[in-house]
Amino acid sequence: MKKIWQKDKSLTDQLVNNFTVGKDLDFDDRLAKYDVLGSIAHCKMLAEVGLISNEESLELLAVLNEILESIENNTFEIDSEAEDIHSQIESVLIRKLGDTGKKIHTARSRNDQVLLDIKLYLLDEIRAIGELTDSLFQLLIRLADQHKKVLLPGYTHFQIAMPSSFGLWFGAYVEALVDDLELLLSVKNIINKNPLGSAAGYGSSFPIDRESTTYHLGFKTLNYNSVYAQMTRGKSEKLLASSMAVLAGTLGKFSYDICLYLSQNFDFISFPKEFTTGSSIMPHKKNPDIFELVRARCNRIQSLPNELILLTNNLPSGYHRDMQLTKEILFPAIDSLKECLEILIYTLPNIEVKEGILEDEKYKYLFSVEKINEEVKNGNSFRDAYVKVGNDIENDDFQYDTKDLNHSHQGSIGNLCLDEIAHQFHKISSKLLA
Repeated sequence: MKKIWQKDKSLTDQLVNNFTVGKDLDFDDRLAKYDVLGSIAHCKMLAEVGLISNEESLELLAVLNEILESIENNTFEIDSEAEDIHSQIESVLIRKLGDTGKKIHTARSRNDQVLLDIKLYLLDEIRAIGELTDSLFQLLIRLADQHKKVLLPGYTHFQIAMPSSFGLWFGAYVEALVDDLELLLSVKNIINKNPLGSAAGYGSSFPIDRESTTYHLGFKTLNYNSVYAQMTRGKSEKLLASSMAVLAGTLGKFSYDICLYLSQNFDFISFPKEFTTGSSIMPHKKNPDIFELVRARCNRIQSLPNELILLTNNLPSGYHRDMQLTKEILFPAIDSLKECLEILIYTLPNIEVKEGILEDEKYKYLFSVEKINEEVKNGNSFRDAYVKVGNDIENDDFQYDTKDLNHSHQGSIGNLCLDEIAHQFHKISSKLLA
């Protein structure tokens, strides 16, 4: 297939062609819908400002809508000989409409086409990640409320520390998702700006109306400076990667906790055997492979910002072909993050928490701070109480009735402020999913 930039019949060397096209066609099927939507908005604008006639606009829109319908029906195929999705759609227009099809590229560059496509794609993926995060949030907040009175030992430095609860543990990740979603919303607001009309990065001398395409494409606003519009290529990907890394950090830490709490040495939780895997030689094994893989995938996702920084940070302003590689770094990672969210949403309703964990003798020192607090309430200074309780522990004279916990620390363990956290999350989620 002839390249849209070719001026004669000479062909690009095949090895050069294969190297420069790279894996673009593998990822361009994701951008096909957005490229058509961008062309529809651009076509309407060209007619509005008189650069094409209304009749030509109607002809172009008819074919573009045919292509869009085939994409949505999964019958559209990218030609293996095509350089990219942009050139293929233009070639379809030219094949069906002749000279009219050639007019679609007026006042537009492939640079702002791909920039537009990626922004529209990323905005949809942000919504998809937001929806899954919302589902996980609702699940975790139910678990936090359901198990808020079931006690759990807290650890620092992997050493027994203070009493906690399953409600407090689940609730911690509930609130973490609030911050994670707020960061994702900030990224959405930055990406949600129309770059179309920046052309190759230096604008167009045609009398285009960028407000028109902004409206037709549903952007919140536009990138005003044409040079900066091109500079957002790579920046948008880095920003999304950073917010994905933060969310992945939450999911990875939670999965680590799951793996730890499932081990026989802790034995705080369990899952049905259908959610664990076995060993080829040890018949007793029930391995938490799901959560280990979530942890591993999330660790990889957390490396994304650095990989994109190394790819893009040594470049000056203007477009450079290096940017092509952002697709193969970011797009699979988006899939991976969504899959991690989906498997957590699928498995967590089956979690079983153990009750009576703190009745084990090894957890008696969890209550040393409670004992100190009792001494302080009885008039002793904190430092003297600390020394007294510490000496009791050293001399094996420490005693504490865990039933007393129900009248002291239990109050703060059970006060999870779930309603307040849910209100914060809903405000952010409603903006993100709008």
